[in-house]
Amino acid sequence: MTKKVAILQSNYIPWKGYFDMIAAVDEFILYDDMQYTRRDWRNRNQIKTPQGVQWLTVPVQAKGKYDQKIRDTIIDGSEWAGSHWKTLAQNYSRAAHFDEVAIWLKPLYLAESYTHISELNRRLIEAVCQYMGIKTIISSSCSYSLIDGKTERLADLCRQAGATEYISGPSAINYVEKNAFEDLNMKLTWFDYAGYPEYPQLWGEFAHGVSILDLLFNCGKDARRYMKFPPQ
Repeated sequence: MTKKVAILQSNYIPWKGYFDMIAAVDEFILYDDMQYTRRDWRNRNQIKTPQGVQWLTVPVQAKGKYDQKIRDTIIDGSEWAGSHWKTLAQNYSRAAHFDEVAIWLKPLYLAESYTHISELNRRLIEAVCQYMGIKTIISSSCSYSLIDGKTERLADLCRQAGATEYISGPSAINYVEKNAFEDLNMKLTWFDYAGYPEYPQLWGEFAHGVSILDLLFNCGKDARRYMKFPPQ
């Protein structure tokens, strides 16, 4: 038996590469026991508008640079949800699949409430996976025992999950110690985000790094044709 595992911090409405990473593994562990960092992808992402790329940011209560974990980070108020949906509707109502996506996405903004950024992120990530047919198990690092050591902790999480292969994002290549995985007879693979094709996109020059919602609004279920995992 083989089992592929990836471990990443949760992001707010992540870009398409994040979902390709999820689709590439058997279990995807949300690593929200890490420290929350300001001005990062945890609580914000980008969309396309007629004026260019725009940030959507969920307000959170941040105690200090090193004082809180992502999973302990509280969302500050509820007004942001209606504002974010209004912004999405204003900028994507002309997109070919807006109505199809809005059926399940709009209630997540207007009919549900969230207290913590991890809770919000996971809810949206799982909803996107369901729409796209990604059946990967999504779990949380808080469900496992956590040991000390940056790479050692990642390797031990994979061991506990029964992994035979750990798939890591390419940005970690400078700090992940390969021997921690070799000692556990575990394969270490670097995910490749290069080579994405362009898709029909509103508002000027093409941008790859925007939220997955841009791809879904514009392409619907055909979104998988523009990603790395095969369409069904």
